Amino acid sequence: MRSLMVIIDGLGDDPISQFGGKTPFEYAIHPNIDKLLKRGTYSELSICGNDFAAESLGCILRLLGVEQKDFPLNRAYLELLANGRDITEYEMVLRCNLASVDAEGRLVSFNAMGLTPQEMAKAADICNELWQGIEFMHLSEYRNLLILDNDAQILHNCRIAPPHESMGQLYDELLGDLKAKSLLLKTFVEATTEKLKPFARNGVSYRIYPWGPSERKVLPSFKSLHGISGAAVCKAEIVRGIACALQMPAPVIPGTTADVDTDIAAKGRAAQKLLGEYDFVLAHFNGSDEAAHRYDYRAKADFITRIDKEFLAPLLNTQQPLKIVICGDHVTSCVTGKHSAGAVPVVAAVINSDNKAPAIGTYHDIHKFLMGASD
Repeated sequence: MRSLMVIIDGLGDDPISQFGGKTPFEYAIHPNIDKLLKRGTYSELSICGNDFAAESLGCILRLLGVEQKDFPLNRAYLELLANGRDITEYEMVLRCNLASVDAEGRLVSFNAMGLTPQEMAKAADICNELWQGIEFMHLSEYRNLLILDNDAQILHNCRIAPPHESMGQLYDELLGDLKAKSLLLKTFVEATTEKLKPFARNGVSYRIYPWGPSERKVLPSFKSLHGISGAAVCKAEIVRGIACALQMPAPVIPGTTADVDTDIAAKGRAAQKLLGEYDFVLAHFNGSDEAAHRYDYRAKADFITRIDKEFLAPLLNTQQPLKIVICGDHVTSCVTGKHSAGAVPVVAAVINSDNKAPAIGTYHDIHKFLMGASD
C-alpha cells in the first residue's frame, strides 16, 4: 500500500484571540481532514522535543527517518543542493537574507519588506559582483546564499541569531560576532550596505544578513533507510534540498511557490501521479510558516482551508488504498512570529482499505506506519 506524508509547515500555533481562542488549524475549515479523523487517529506531539532547535531542517529529516547524528549543520548546504550546486569539504555556505533596517539601525524585517520581488532581484544583482573569496548566489526574492572557504571559527564558534527571530534588535550588534571573526565577511557586509543605499525609503534601508553557516554533508538515501522508494512534492529550497540529499525525485511543478500563493491543486495532481510510481510521497506546504512569520493568522488559516479543499478533496476521491499522515514539523506562532518546539497536530488514517491507522505517540510511530513493511 502506498503512503503519503503531508507536512503543513509550522502547523502548530498559539491560540488567537480574534479566533475565539482557537489556533489557525482549529479555526480553518477542513471537512476532508475531519473525514480522515473519523476513520483515523489524532494526536499532538513535538517532533524535535528537546533534542534540537525547532527548525524545518531537523524536524523534516526526523519525520523522514534520518537519525540526528546525520543531520547537516544548518540548512544552507541543502538549499545549495536544491539549486543544483555542491561544494567541497574545503568550502562552506551561509544563508543570506535581504533584510530591512529602520533609521535607528534596528531589524524590522527578515524578508526585505517594502520591496517588490523585482526590486529584490535587482538588489541581488547589485550584490552579485566579483568578490575575491566569496560567491553570491541568488535563490528567490529575499533568499540568497554565500559560498566561501571553510572557516571553523564561523562554522562552530560564531554567534549569529536567525533574522526572523531578531526583530527590533540592532543590526550591527546581531552581526558583530560574524564581522569580528571574518574580515572577508565584514568587508562584504559593509560594502553591500553602501551599494544598497539607493533602495532606502520611508526611513527604512536594506542590508544583507549572512547567517546559518553550513558545510558539506552526505546523507543516507531514503531507500537505504526504509527499503522503499520515495519522492517529494515541494517548492521550498530546504525541502527540495532534503529530497535531493535523500535521492528522492522532486519534480518542478509550474505555478508553485514557497508561500501562500502556491498552486495547491497542481501539487495535488503531482502527488497523485507520484503515488502511482513510488511507495512513499512527501507533500510539503510552506505558506503556513511564512504567514505565521508575518503574524498573519488569517492567511495561515485560509491556507490550511485551501489545502483541505484543493489538495485533499481530490485525493480522497480516488480509489487507491493509501496510508496518510498530515502533520506539522514544528510550531510557528502567529503571535510571536517565531518557531517553538511545542506539539503539532498529527492526523493518521487509511483510505480505501479495511486497515486502520495506529495511535501516533512518537515520531517512530509515524515511521512504522508509513514506511514499515508494505501491506
